Amino acid sequence: MILEEQTCVVTGASRGIGRGIATELGSNGANVVVNYRSSESEAHEVVDEIEAAGGRAIAVQADVADFDAVASMGEATHDAFGAPDVLVNNAGLTIDKTFANMTREDWDRVMDVNLGGVYNCTKVFFEDLKDADEGRLINISSVVGQQGNYGQANYATTKSGLFGFTRTIALEMARSGSTANCVAPGFVETDMLEVVPDRVQEKIIERIPLGRFATVDDVSGIVRFLASKESSYMTGQILGVNGGMEW
Repeated sequence: MILEEQTCVVTGASRGIGRGIATELGSNGANVVVNYRSSESEAHEVVDEIEAAGGRAIAVQADVADFDAVASMGEATHDAFGAPDVLVNNAGLTIDKTFANMTREDWDRVMDVNLGGVYNCTKVFFEDLKDADEGRLINISSVVGQQGNYGQANYATTKSGLFGFTRTIALEMARSGSTANCVAPGFVETDMLEVVPDRVQEKIIERIPLGRFATVDDVSGIVRFLASKESSYMTGQILGVNGGMEW
């Protein structure tokens, strides 16, 4: 139970990678705040799964793009578990279109959630992470932020932006002994990948040296390591979990 007595906030934790991260942290002893925007029943399933394994968790609704909602999530976290030690900025969305067809609304919405949400959550919990005994900020980016991807100019821009944000926050928190790191997964077997046509999936796999998509466990294990004291001398890093894809 390497995260025993740690409190972890995971945004976008009702499904996909976020769900896997939340259950992984909970199974290793952490108190987990399961954030969701609209998937209430799924979020409570995650809480039930963590509690069934002997952990503690709460589900908290908040649109990360809404600063006041995030501030309320901060209050709920403090009321339930006290100050958090770990923040995992995972929540995000895609609105995929070629740039020629992308509207300013398409651009702004993805920016508001994928970068604005990271600002809001990090701002609300920043002092908690700095004051924690080895606080941890973990941002979930993407290989798309490193390589770019056709039809995802808005999404790729937000995921690239997390690299500079992570490195800068790492410098600003270093004196307190807290760290900030970024995980950049490749293509992961989630519901987002399921909607990609088979012929496109086949072309993607051809670009992956390991010859397969990542599982959620491939990513959540890395996050668990970064949340633990074992990663105490690692900060400002971008960890590619992409099966060997070049970037």
